[in-house]
Amino acid sequence: MEPVRRVGWLHLPLWLTYVFLYVPIAVLVVMSFNASKTPFTWKGFSTRWYGELLQDDLIRQGFINTMIVAVGATVIATSLGTLLAIGLNRYFRSALLEAYALTPAIIPDLALAIGLLALFALVGVTLGLHTVLLAHVVFGMAFVAAVVLARLGHADPSLEEASRDLGAGPVSTFFRITVPTLMPAIVAGALLVFTLSLDEFVIAFFTDGPSTPTLPIVIYSMVRFGVTPEINALAALLLLVSFTIVISAQRITKLTDAL
Repeated sequence: MEPVRRVGWLHLPLWLTYVFLYVPIAVLVVMSFNASKTPFTWKGFSTRWYGELLQDDLIRQGFINTMIVAVGATVIATSLGTLLAIGLNRYFRSALLEAYALTPAIIPDLALAIGLLALFALVGVTLGLHTVLLAHVVFGMAFVAAVVLARLGHADPSLEEASRDLGAGPVSTFFRITVPTLMPAIVAGALLVFTLSLDEFVIAFFTDGPSTPTLPIVIYSMVRFGVTPEINALAALLLLVSFTIVISAQRITKLTDAL
């Protein structure tokens, strides 16, 4: 009985960590259905604040800007990240090059944001959604490349060799053999990039212009004057979208490993 008791005590820090991380999120979601204008005083159940989100022009425009950046970054970063992974795996096998290519995924967001801002200022690029898009593509490529590289480590190169032996050209082999083989990893990487771009704040804050704020920047500007019920509702919706995409990406990643 004594060893079992010790194991139970060892689990206590884990459960305390879960409480610390997820209880505030649960409170936020519950209070988003609060009928009161005071964000943390419960006065009954209501979905009023979700409806008012649609009537806020600033939030609506911020959401549109965020979706433009997220979708664009997902498409571009997924394409370039996949090609980058294939190149590193088959043509430029070097641990140094691989580490350099994946660096944007591991360095602090603040360092990456300042570096990109300095680059845009050096080349004279006006800040706006296009610079936010480019910035998100930079770190998104690294995440896609990491996921696809993991898949390439388990891929069977004999399938492509058989395709070439049967008369298929490089382009035909790429689209008929390579891409379908890597598709679970490509989809998982795309979902990760979309999720990260959707709620990314630091890099967007440094690389965006004043007239095209993304949704996280809009939320930041609203929180500076106090938390409101609309912010709770908006945060709850972002949590729902993020959790759904992350869980989907994890399932696809497990499918990739199983295959």
